Amino acid sequence: MRTEVLIVGGGVGGLTTALKLASCGIDVTVVEQQKGQAHTYKGELLQPKSLQIFDRLQVFSYVKESGHPLKTIKSIEKKKVKGTFETIGISTMNYGVIDSVFNYGLMIPHERLKEILLEKAMTYPTFHYYQPARFVEFSDDTTGVVKHDGETIFIHAKYIVGAEGRKSLVRKAMNLDIEEKRYDHHFLTVTFPRPTSMIEGEMIATPTTFLGLFPLPHDEVRSVYLIPSGEYKAIKEEGIESFYKRYIELCPALKGYVTQIPSWRNIQLMIPVQFHASEYSKDNKVIIGDAAHSVHPMAGEGMNLAIQDADALGDLICWMEETGETSLTNLKWLEKVRKPKVQHLLDTSHLAALAYSMPFRKFPRIRNRSFQQMEKDQKLHYKQMLNLSGLGLWKESLLDRFIQLGLFPARTSEKSDVFYRKHMFTTKVDYPWRNEGGEVHGH
Repeated sequence: MRTEVLIVGGGVGGLTTALKLASCGIDVTVVEQQKGQAHTYKGELLQPKSLQIFDRLQVFSYVKESGHPLKTIKSIEKKKVKGTFETIGISTMNYGVIDSVFNYGLMIPHERLKEILLEKAMTYPTFHYYQPARFVEFSDDTTGVVKHDGETIFIHAKYIVGAEGRKSLVRKAMNLDIEEKRYDHHFLTVTFPRPTSMIEGEMIATPTTFLGLFPLPHDEVRSVYLIPSGEYKAIKEEGIESFYKRYIELCPALKGYVTQIPSWRNIQLMIPVQFHASEYSKDNKVIIGDAAHSVHPMAGEGMNLAIQDADALGDLICWMEETGETSLTNLKWLEKVRKPKVQHLLDTSHLAALAYSMPFRKFPRIRNRSFQQMEKDQKLHYKQMLNLSGLGLWKESLLDRFIQLGLFPARTSEKSDVFYRKHMFTTKVDYPWRNEGGEVHGH
């Protein structure tokens, strides 16, 4: 069979790309290996930029009604005093500082988000979907070999997109090497019922661990608990009651809720890694999301980066076909636009990972002071939330770092909203090919 774009991988990134392409009349085929719902945890916190993208794709109303909004994320520092964890500091990060209608995060079950994207894509006659379908190899540069329903299908495509995750076969075919950075900690993650009063995000940190609590719809909460690498087996052997105790010690409000987790079979182990491919495209092949980069999972960054990659790539191919600028070198625009943004988030998420895993005795107080200074300082607070949101980029300065450490006082007033808004991404920044046109050189 023939198609203009073959997408290997029907996760959120692959489906977002397909939806954007189908919406501009491009014939696109998605092959997804997974038979049903994913058995491993995937991101569920949509950042504001992703909400903006889904609004443009006309699925925002469905996404919003299926999710739980987060206006704030509270950072709570605790330490053990006489056998009990006591709070030593609280600070709040507020999405409301961003001048946008999308000034909040949204927690949504991952599989529900995929359903919404797939249902919308199915309304376009140029969208084709095969599941379960296993991509095997390329028989030549433009032909993918796919196994589906016991048959071998040869799919000829003008463009081929790898959106199939860390072990991407498309990336392998592009002969791109990656160097994975591993961490000294892992995460346990599980969803369970929550108190109805728990409506905002919470990050509870101690000198030795971290518990993230992010409310989902239907009175549930997604939890992420940090453990030292290599200790999963020993913790599991302690029994499920020990797991309950760990959570309740840090957050007593979870008593009677976390205990509703039936067994360890419901709890998943997450092993964070980080890498960034040297290139995103070669000839007619492109990689996005976890095929191109893996980020430390602190706030759903991996899923949001995949959505943003997909939006940019979809628009780029639409533009190439609309204008006849179909030279494959134009695919390098994706790398030019996305790679610096991705690298900045990889760097900041890496720093956040270190901040929550440092074992030094005095580090919790430094971390607490940093968050409190960030909350007090208008400019710092805005930078933090803008960069996290994906709506813009404003890098921290050396002065910002000194203020975070408490070496300088927090600033109480800053410049006008116009000055702040200039750091938000515009369509010219997100889709420069539509302004500059022509081929990309020197990348």
